[in-house]
Amino acid sequence: MTPTIRCVLRVKVYAALAVAAGLAALLTGAPPWVALVVAVAVPLVALALPRFIRGAVAGLRTPSPRERPAESMSGLEFEDYVARVARGCGVPVIMTPLSGDWGVDLIVGRRPNRVAIQCKRQSRPVGPGAVQEVVAGAPMQDCMSTMVVSNQPFTPAAQKLAELHGCTLVGGPDLPYLHHTIRRLTSG
Repeated sequence: MTPTIRCVLRVKVYAALAVAAGLAALLTGAPPWVALVVAVAVPLVALALPRFIRGAVAGLRTPSPRERPAESMSGLEFEDYVARVARGCGVPVIMTPLSGDWGVDLIVGRRPNRVAIQCKRQSRPVGPGAVQEVVAGAPMQDCMSTMVVSNQPFTPAAQKLAELHGCTLVGGPDLPYLHHTIRRLTSG
C-alpha cells in the first residue's frame, strides 16, 4: 500500500469517526453546538492518543536524571558528585591532586575511620585495576577502609579482589545508595 493510499484511508477513517461522534452526541440529546465540538474533538483525540501512549510508555522506561545522575558527567564531574554526596553525609572530604594521588581520588571521614575512594566514571564494567589502585593507595593516605565508586557495575574479577581485600564496591544500580554506604563506613 502506497503512502498516498494510506493517508487517504486515514482521512476517511477520521472523517467517519467525526460523523459518528457528532451523530451520537445529537442522538443523546446534546445541543447542536456541543455535537459539533464533539465531532471535531473526537478525531483529534484519536489522532493524538497513539502518540501520547507511545510517549508515556517511553517516558516510563527512561530513567530520570535523579535516577542516573552520572550518565552525562565527565570523570571530574563524577568525582565532584561523589564528594558532594559525602559532604551531604556530614563528613569531611579531601579531594586529592590529579597526579601523585596513589590511586585515591577522595579521602572521606575523620581519623581513624577515613575511607579512600577511587571514582570511576566509565562506559563499561569496572575491572580489578581500580580495586588494586585504591587498596594500594589507602595506607599511603592514612585510610583504614577502601571503596570504589562507579556508574557501571563491576566485573567478577573486581568483585572477587574487592571481597579478598575488604574493599566496598558501589556501582551501577547501587549508586543511588552511596550516601548510606558512606555513612556506614565513616561512622566507626
